[in-house]
Amino acid sequence: MSEAYTGGAHQAAAPLPTEAEQRSANASVGELLGEVTKDLSKLMRQEVALAKAEATESAKKAGKGAGMYAGAAVGGHFVLLFLSLALMWGLGALMPLGWAAVIVAVIWGIIAAVLASRGKKEMQQVKGLPQTAETVKEIPPTLKPGEQTR
Repeated sequence: MSEAYTGGAHQAAAPLPTEAEQRSANASVGELLGEVTKDLSKLMRQEVALAKAEATESAKKAGKGAGMYAGAAVGGHFVLLFLSLALMWGLGALMPLGWAAVIVAVIWGIIAAVLASRGKKEMQQVKGLPQTAETVKEIPPTLKPGEQTR
């Protein structure tokens, strides 16, 4: 028995250093700063690419939706125009035609005000680029991992 008795316990071998640990032990400060700069540059390029992709996707969907709304608006405009004329002529049978036209115009003014108010509320709920905004918030803590964020 040439081995020393260890009381039945097995001694664990020290874990092998990782590739990153080996590089950091052998690299100079300048090389390490160069790698950090390169990684930071790559991260920023990826963030810009993500923002472009999200913006392009949102713009395509908005464009398609806007085109559909425009087509519907043209059709709806003609329907409302002829219904308004019919209402004006119908009211014209009960009163002078000028007053019937004013009544129809006031009704359309009220409808336009309500639609503008609802449209403004909907536009305020547009989200923009949520994923890009979230990942950009993660950059400062990544650069300073030991620092507490507030």
